Amino acid sequence: MNTPVSPDVAAAAADSVAAAATLGERFARLHAASRADPFPDLAARDRRLARLETLLADHAEALADAVSRDFGHRSPAETRLAELFPSREAIRQARRELRGWLRPQSRSTSFWFLPGRSEVRWQPLGAVGIIVPWNYPIFLAVGPLVGALAAGNRALVKMSEFTPATARLFAELIAKNFADDEVAVVEGDASVAQEFSQLPFDHLLFTGATSVGRLVMRAAAANLTPVTLELGGKSPAIIGPEANFARAVERIVVGKCLNAGQTCIAPDYVLLPQGREQEFVEAARQVVARCYPDLATTPDYSSIINERHYARLTGYLDEALVQGVEVVPLAPGVAADPARRRLPPVLLLKVADSMRVMQDEIFGPILPLIPYRDFDEAIAFVNARPRPLALYLFDAEGARVERLLERTVAGGVTINDTLLHIAQDDLPFGGVGPSGIGAYHGRAGFETFSHRKSVFRQSGVNGVGLFKPPYGRLFERLLAFLMR
Repeated sequence: MNTPVSPDVAAAAADSVAAAATLGERFARLHAASRADPFPDLAARDRRLARLETLLADHAEALADAVSRDFGHRSPAETRLAELFPSREAIRQARRELRGWLRPQSRSTSFWFLPGRSEVRWQPLGAVGIIVPWNYPIFLAVGPLVGALAAGNRALVKMSEFTPATARLFAELIAKNFADDEVAVVEGDASVAQEFSQLPFDHLLFTGATSVGRLVMRAAAANLTPVTLELGGKSPAIIGPEANFARAVERIVVGKCLNAGQTCIAPDYVLLPQGREQEFVEAARQVVARCYPDLATTPDYSSIINERHYARLTGYLDEALVQGVEVVPLAPGVAADPARRRLPPVLLLKVADSMRVMQDEIFGPILPLIPYRDFDEAIAFVNARPRPLALYLFDAEGARVERLLERTVAGGVTINDTLLHIAQDDLPFGGVGPSGIGAYHGRAGFETFSHRKSVFRQSGVNGVGLFKPPYGRLFERLLAFLMR
């Protein structure tokens, strides 16, 4: 028996096919325009950034509403705070500093080639691709786009199929504010994303899961397309011996509960001094009670994006219970709500390393607590695992902070808070090893989407003419002098 297809599903499928059918044409327009205008001037770049800023300002409410609809419910306040505000701040910084970024950089010239001069100029790469994940669909589309436009590129943006309302609205707004050979937005499912990653971009930036990042990198390699991969992994939070404990718990819990834990740099697990687990539990419950007085109904707590991810998270909890792990609810009396995909935050005590919750990036409101006996043991625990995208330390002793910074490798670090290094526009944001390749934000984004063109300017007065055939006695004497 054939199952009827709903109009919404049929429309989505048709859109996906249409997007895939026109993908090559859209890329070709952007590519041709980038070759016809290889170095947009400062004014042209500023105008494009200004249009992007106006787009976000004029449609902030509609964008927040679209994101909420995609999630089932996502706090509009969180969307404004964690997506719209940092997006506009990134644009403002780029517009403010772009003139300085564009200025050629003088470099030293070898003594033997003076009075020649050396410099580095920043050249647009051309047509770049941006693949956007679902968890912060506005910020993670706009952030890379700011770097691409500031560097003078044309951009093709692939939005996530898990946020169709946001993708559709963002595509419409971009189409109204940009020519189709400046910026274009692509919708569609995983097959479209696969075709997208196979296009011969001049640079491709992907944000998402490590497993998908490997596929993107493999597809890009066929065209020798350079990639920036913003991945994820397990980002630890360490409470040091000299931490303000209550403050540390508050900042960890707030960072974990933002977007219901669906944040690539959310604290994934906590390393804390042995014997303070119950103190953490009590303090964490107080934080949740203050932030979400009625967690079952508050508009400030977000839903899990879809049923598949909700089932994945509840599967972690089921496995934990079977293995005798203590599952501690942080909002006692508030049950999970599968219909609305609301999952209250929980702590896990006495977890085993072999459990999936300790192997996978959690990406949800589940937080394992792992006690350590001394600080070096905590550092060793982090170093025994893949290098994280983010690392958090709470401690008042400067020497201990320096020890952690010197002995661990992570994409970024926030001391005595969580998440906030991503909000500093002048800091590069990116991972290392399994948590990512390359970085962007601020000047780092401008440089990621630029070619560093080396330029040597020869002087009319130089001695290079002495170093040419036929090589004779004078040449040998000069070479011997140079290599002495």
